[in-house]
Amino acid sequence: MLDTVMTDSANTNTNRKMPSSGIAEEAALLGTMPSDSMDDIELKNIQLQFPSARSLSRDDSSAQEEVVETDRGNVVVAVQGARNKPAILTYHDLGLNYISSFQAFFNYIDMRALLENFCVYHVNAPGQEEGAQTLPEDYIYPTMDELASQLSYVLTHFGLKQFIGFGVGAGANVLCRFALNNPERVSALCLVNCVSTQAGWIEWGYQKMNARHLRSKGMTQGVLDYLMWHHFGRQTEERNHDLVQVYKSYFERNVNPTNLSMFIDSYIRRTDLNIHREMDPNKKKNATLSMPVINITGSLSPHMDDTVTFNGRLDPTNSSWMKISDCGMVLEEQPGKVSEAFRLFLQGEGYASSVKLCPKIEPVLEKY
Repeated sequence: MLDTVMTDSANTNTNRKMPSSGIAEEAALLGTMPSDSMDDIELKNIQLQFPSARSLSRDDSSAQEEVVETDRGNVVVAVQGARNKPAILTYHDLGLNYISSFQAFFNYIDMRALLENFCVYHVNAPGQEEGAQTLPEDYIYPTMDELASQLSYVLTHFGLKQFIGFGVGAGANVLCRFALNNPERVSALCLVNCVSTQAGWIEWGYQKMNARHLRSKGMTQGVLDYLMWHHFGRQTEERNHDLVQVYKSYFERNVNPTNLSMFIDSYIRRTDLNIHREMDPNKKKNATLSMPVINITGSLSPHMDDTVTFNGRLDPTNSSWMKISDCGMVLEEQPGKVSEAFRLFLQGEGYASSVKLCPKIEPVLEKY
């Protein structure tokens, strides 16, 4: 039947010939076209421009790095924006630093418009900055609570009274600890894949083995596979093969394995945040985080269940849980949805109310 239809159609097209008057008119029109001059045109000054390959190197000159001295060693902080504006303080996850974790996201077009209203302070955990020297053998890496206390030195160094926290994974846990001990200095928190409990036996075993391999053998295939799973979840290559290759190359070439092993060891030794949801208004003080919190995860993230547990320990009146579909590493795979949610969150708290972006589908923030 299909062959018959196609044959009939072909015959119909063959029979549709231009009438003689139309042929004459077409010839007249073609005769008036400047064919001679068109033949002389040459595209000599056209240069092909190929999009630059995605990289995780320091290529953003707008961020100025400064070294801040603390009681547990120095930390590198990169400042992005005018320092007289409200502060956003970021903290990265395992295996990353401010460049590999936040540079692409904060350079996303919607975030650039939003950040005209803020100054961003990117904090690197000790020894995790780009090009970091190997920490001394006798160096005792700070615990998670001590990493949180280092932020007080950062705030003093830059003269900050308050900040909006933006943390991912281990960095989100650090920001939570600081916020619990210094609630007056944190005005709001945006947390991605935040874990509020101590490490379970499976996580402890895997990470302990990873830390040991990093110290003795460097970035082994087993450690690399675990880092990719930690950030992207499973079946990553099927979702975004190019992005996977970028991060695999980064972990293999740009991470100091000894320094990362110390950070991992500190993270698996973390204590429980010891927070809980308290519905009695007379007992709410110090029970959980008192500032507004947006709790974000990806539907394919291995930490989704941890964020659900964390959300169940937050005050439902000032917290929101957001699950973004079809991604694990939300800042890289779905920057548009995260930036939109972050903008709505800040505007709900009275920040950046004048920012107007292109109309989009508003993400749903769920409260439980």
